[in-house]
Amino acid sequence: MNTPFDEEPTSSKKRGGLFSNLRSSFLTGLIVIAPIAFTIWLLWSFIGWVDGFVLPFVPRSYQPEELLNRWLGRDRNTEEWIVVNIRGVGVVVFLTFTIFVGYLAKGLMGRSLLAYAETLLERVPVVRTIYNAVKQIAETVFTQSERSFEKACLIEYPRKGIWAIGFISTTAKGEIKAKAHTGGELMSIFLPTTPNPTSGFLLFLPKSDVIELDMTVEDAAKLVISAGLVYPNGKDPSKSVEEKLS
Repeated sequence: MNTPFDEEPTSSKKRGGLFSNLRSSFLTGLIVIAPIAFTIWLLWSFIGWVDGFVLPFVPRSYQPEELLNRWLGRDRNTEEWIVVNIRGVGVVVFLTFTIFVGYLAKGLMGRSLLAYAETLLERVPVVRTIYNAVKQIAETVFTQSERSFEKACLIEYPRKGIWAIGFISTTAKGEIKAKAHTGGELMSIFLPTTPNPTSGFLLFLPKSDVIELDMTVEDAAKLVISAGLVYPNGKDPSKSVEEKLS
């Protein structure tokens, strides 16, 4: 007769060990597969969205399906017609068109036409506001000069004794620098929110109040997005925190 204090049979231990191993293997596989699957799904969905937006602007005679069947000499009204749905054609068309427009805009004629078009847009009240806002955002995001954050930093926010991660964008310039009486250099700090780091606050702080971090901007962003769960090793990102402590 077994009592509550008797040891579990060996078979049940083996079953428990087998279940634990299967569970551990499943979770490990999930950690490996989930990011890859989500990335592929996101890219696939984005490519489909671009195709759905761009392809309607391409003349029907130049659609991949029309070109293929025309090359094979097949008629649309027959059963020999091949239905083609190649995902990614819209992305290729969009990239080609964008590169072509950018190449023209760099030339003298392109700059003149762009300046003339902007002059016309400036005369339309509502369109002018939308265009200027979108243009400013695009120039900030896509221009190569001074577009990325320099370093991650630590600041006291929203009060002394409470620390928050920020990103150093640039040194304050112009009117902000002239009218902020700090007695020293003023830094432009972007303070992101969790878990969405694309929103946040723009703060101007004296350089003496900003503590630069050794971790990269990417590692600091991961720390913000994960709400402190993914903690990087600022000294050697290739090593985990456990390896550092050991």
